[in-house]
Amino acid sequence: MSMREGSAAAGTPISSVNHGQPDPAGRTSVHSFALTILGAGSATPTLGRHPTAQLLTVGNEYMLIDCGEGTQFRLIEQKIRPSRLRYIFISHLHGDHYFGLPPLLSTLNLSGRTEDLYLFGPRGLDEVLTTMFRVSDSRLGYPLHFQPVDPIQPSMLLDHPHLTVESIPLEHRIDCTGYLFQEKPHKLRLLRERLPDDVPVPYLKKLKEGFDILDETGQVLYAAAEFTEAGPPARSYAYCSDTRYNELLIPQLQGVDLLYHEATFLEDNAQRATEVFHSTAQQAATIAAKAGAGRLMIGHFSSRYKRFDSFLLEARAVFPETYLAAEGETLEINKWAH
Repeated sequence: MSMREGSAAAGTPISSVNHGQPDPAGRTSVHSFALTILGAGSATPTLGRHPTAQLLTVGNEYMLIDCGEGTQFRLIEQKIRPSRLRYIFISHLHGDHYFGLPPLLSTLNLSGRTEDLYLFGPRGLDEVLTTMFRVSDSRLGYPLHFQPVDPIQPSMLLDHPHLTVESIPLEHRIDCTGYLFQEKPHKLRLLRERLPDDVPVPYLKKLKEGFDILDETGQVLYAAAEFTEAGPPARSYAYCSDTRYNELLIPQLQGVDLLYHEATFLEDNAQRATEVFHSTAQQAATIAAKAGAGRLMIGHFSSRYKRFDSFLLEARAVFPETYLAAEGETLEINKWAH
């Protein structure tokens, strides 16, 4: 197995490069920023529900968030090519959140992958994978870069051309972190209808960056303020995996557009939720309301529940913009009203 720990020091984000070429004409097209729910169940398996796994599509790239048992089958069912995965984020080392990872890594190897793969997760995940591949005498034909995540302090993990990724320390029975995905500000939008057709491409690029175009004498040929307008607002997504109610999360989640927060129990089991370091639907909604989130998505439902209408009713009584994590559905994240 080829695994390299931390191509950046702890707390230092990995810098991402070579993610496609910019449009030479400087046109603005908002890339996709969409979430697909692959699994929304909890630890005990049930028919028709799958362990936790999500896929965030950012432009042309896939970012996998947790990888419960059978995740690669869920990807195939959704007609998502696992070979396009570049980043994997694991929240913690309870099996329903990572038991699908070793077979997925093996399948990528069998398919002939050679591109680098970046894995973020708790310390010890590298030991688990190294041991499994050692005893099975398996070798990966691609570089797998492992970045351990600090479970105590929020830290920047990834500096991607389109977004940044930060860790969110959670309160669970073992070390557990969520992840905050924040788009970088979009560039200005060119008002092409106001520009002559023969404007050189380098001029378009500079205008989009907010620079005026000057002639040889210093006179303004094209003013950025006249030929551009503000680009679309940046979007954000926060993933809060297994955690009990913790208001210390609120500052980091403030104003997030979409918040996923586990809701393993209903409020009549609040004491049980606290004891096993999980949350209720009402508690998840309270976090969303206090953080001023745009929308809340809840999941990780206990296998004791066969229907989920009560989860929605309980959460919406506190935070009306609450939705259930529906397996197989994809949601384009937007700037919903806060």
